[in-house]
Amino acid sequence: MSRIDFDAVEALTFDCYGTLIDWESGILHALEALLDRAPAKLERERLLEQYGLFESAAEEGRFRSYRDVLRDVARMFGEAYSIEIDGPEATAFAESVGSWPVFPDSSHALQALATKYRLAIVSNVDDDLFAASAAQLGVTFDVVVTAQQVGSYKPARGHFDEVLERLGLPREKVLHCAQSLYHDIGPASALGFQSVWVNRRAGKAGGGATPPADATPDLEVPDLASLASAAGL
Repeated sequence: MSRIDFDAVEALTFDCYGTLIDWESGILHALEALLDRAPAKLERERLLEQYGLFESAAEEGRFRSYRDVLRDVARMFGEAYSIEIDGPEATAFAESVGSWPVFPDSSHALQALATKYRLAIVSNVDDDLFAASAAQLGVTFDVVVTAQQVGSYKPARGHFDEVLERLGLPREKVLHCAQSLYHDIGPASALGFQSVWVNRRAGKAGGGATPPADATPDLEVPDLASLASAAGL
């Protein structure tokens, strides 16, 4: 049973990729193009797990744009599968983010939720890459906080501090909604936010493209339509 009083909430903050955008399908499609010369068989779940590990490694240390992170991820995949990845191929992989598909329920559910709540994005991405995804979603967000703006990547707290400041709300009035326990639910809960785990991988083994993590959300739903229903919409 939900521990959330949805009537006491004034704003919903969302991770984008994995929660609103089907990043696993997008990642796999981009990887199949990148690794089409691979001598080894490509196993989908293994590719997703490798992506999660490579991305986290590439985000360590000095902050760099998400494009640069993904270029490094592309090269890491090349090394893992014995393929020389050139600059244009790495760049094409990074640019694929803007074309990753929207989950079928995302736009309609966000439109419904916007009738009751302010909506915000907190995403590990560059501004223009998110803009391409936002155009697909077809929803106007009240606040958008990206990694490019705060100079760090979740699970660091920069996104969460910034979104609170821009919303001008106490954290008890904000509900964070996300698919990743590692990037979102864990740090949000540690910072005192209520959280909803949008478990898009329900019924699948492993963590997919996100590193494993232990975190306890206030509510678990399988998709955004279920979140809107839980909010009475």
